[in-house]
Amino acid sequence: MSNQRKIIHIDMDCFYAAVEMRDFPEYRNIPLAVGGDGPRSVLCTSNYQARKFGVRAAMPAIKAKQLCPNLTIVHGRMDVYKEASKHIREIFSRYTDLIEPLSLDEAFLDVTEATLCQGSATLIAQQIRSDIFNELNLTASAGIAPNKFLAKIASDENKPNGQCVITPDKVANFVEQLSLKKIPGIGPKTFEKLNRHGYVTCADVRQSNIRALQNIVGKFANSLYLKAHGVDNRALEVSRQRKSLAIETTLMEDLSTQDECQLVIESLYEKLLTRLAPHSNREIIRQGVKLKFADFNQTTVETQSNACQQALFYSLLSKAYSRANKRGIRLVGLTLGFADNPSESLQLSLSL
Repeated sequence: MSNQRKIIHIDMDCFYAAVEMRDFPEYRNIPLAVGGDGPRSVLCTSNYQARKFGVRAAMPAIKAKQLCPNLTIVHGRMDVYKEASKHIREIFSRYTDLIEPLSLDEAFLDVTEATLCQGSATLIAQQIRSDIFNELNLTASAGIAPNKFLAKIASDENKPNGQCVITPDKVANFVEQLSLKKIPGIGPKTFEKLNRHGYVTCADVRQSNIRALQNIVGKFANSLYLKAHGVDNRALEVSRQRKSLAIETTLMEDLSTQDECQLVIESLYEKLLTRLAPHSNREIIRQGVKLKFADFNQTTVETQSNACQQALFYSLLSKAYSRANKRGIRLVGLTLGFADNPSESLQLSLSL
């Protein structure tokens, strides 16, 4: 890890819901979610009032209503979200050309060589958040750190409408106190398993070794060990020529049926579309579904495709799930593969 890097992770606060509350005053100060309200629909996001009741993204609408009977669910307006995201991206570009969009509402910025705001990443993040609020009447949170892993975790520390700075000299102390459940890829079940073996924070992992961790989390051990030391040497992917796009979620509880997995895919599909938006000039050539089982083994099923098709993901799921052999499903993921050359003729439907 180079101490010279200055990475900012900007994450809009409950973006879809925030846009709805901005545009419709009657939605302010009430529990609100964006998504479908049918018997098999899932939520894309919810505002902070709803989250107090346990309502969260990827949750079936029926369960959300049980947790929060007064919950208002509205259908999303992707065209409005895309327009706001385009404005936000323009704000980013005022401060750096090194931008890695993760979705419509989230991005990494490398401001190592930036000269505005006295070259201070902290001041740049503050100014970006101020610009977003003044120009769009929306709030954003930010994490500032020497690498992407730490910046992403930091952006969640003071949500909503806050920021957290992890300077190079504070990395060791920050990471040591970090709960393992905050590390991407560690869901509740894995966290419980690590707890049973005496691993609660990154400090516990730092005192261990990769071989001991392999007995608990398998191939994830090496990544976990590096993250526990605050190490992440990944550069920003600022080129549009990435070869693939993926999104996945580690589940609160292991799933035991294909229907449950299909509900998760329904939610992931909407999020995949938002991540696809910045790459809409790319030609899709492949789709895939990834499942990770309760024993940490995983499988991926892929097929040729020329568009992002929800029904095809369901078909791939069927084949992938047939390999479960009664094992629970702890992670579900979707992937898209791109052709080497961009195609300007590709048109994508981005309606929720």
